[in-house]
Formats: sequence, structure tokens, C-alpha cells
Amino acid sequence: MTVDFSIRRTPAYRVAALRWKGPWSDARIHRQFLRVAAWAKQQGLRTGRWVFLEPAARTWEVAIEVRGRARPGGGIRLRSIPAGHAASVTFDPKVVAPAVVYHGLTDWLRWRRKDRTIRSAGAYREVYVGDPWKDPRAYARTEVQVVVRT
Repeated sequence: MTVDFSIRRTPAYRVAALRWKGPWSDARIHRQFLRVAAWAKQQGLRTGRWVFLEPAARTWEVAIEVRGRARPGGGIRLRSIPAGHAASVTFDPKVVAPAVVYHGLTDWLRWRRKDRTIRSAGAYREVYVGDPWKDPRAYARTEVQVVVRT
């Protein structure tokens, strides 16, 4: 499998999101995604991409792209993730270790700052085309993005 980094334009996402603070817990991340998905289903919304963000230290956010009109509730809020430029890499975590991808992307971004291709890099986010716990194809196409200023 080829893993290649690129800077590309990302679309804007309108998402239903849930944020919390605390230690890393894969089980909690999964539960929170399921909670947002159940809320979207209850609201009758069509869903799209699943996004996992770390907006600050030990702060986590799960978001699912929604299409349609809804009112926030139950701790879930509606917000927009703006369009912009992002360093991006798509890979299969069963073939390439995520630690290798994150380390490689961090070094690649460091060199892009040195050669002045980018001015700065922001937080990491993972984007899936569907539920990565139920859909093996969604998990196999894990996309890691880092918002950059060019």
C-alpha cells in the first residue's frame, strides 16, 4: 500500500458534534459516535462523513456530517467545520501502523514549514466515510487531516 501526503482543499462540513474532556478512551469515543448517530437518526437526518477531532489537549470531539434541518439537544450541538487547506493522508490502519503515519506526517509538515510551502499547521483530525466500527471499507480508508495555513 502506498501512503502519500498532500496538501489539498477540504470541503466544509455541517456536523452534529459532541465534545468532552478527559483521558483517551477508544470505548468512550465509540460510544459518543453511536450517541450522535442515534440522535441524527431520531431527527431524521441523512448522515455523511464521521470526523474525530482533538481541538485542545485532552479534549475530544466526535462529529457526524448531517444533511437537513434539526435542532440541537441532549448535549449535541450543530456546527460547521469550515473549508480550508489541509495536509492529508489516506491509509489502511490494518496495513500501515497509525503511529508511523502520524510520525511521518508530523515530519513532512515540519519540512513544509522549513521550505515555506506552509506557514503553520493546526490540530489533527480523522475523517471516515462511514462508521469505522461497522464498515470495514470506511476503516480501510482512514484519512488523517491537519489544517494548514499556506
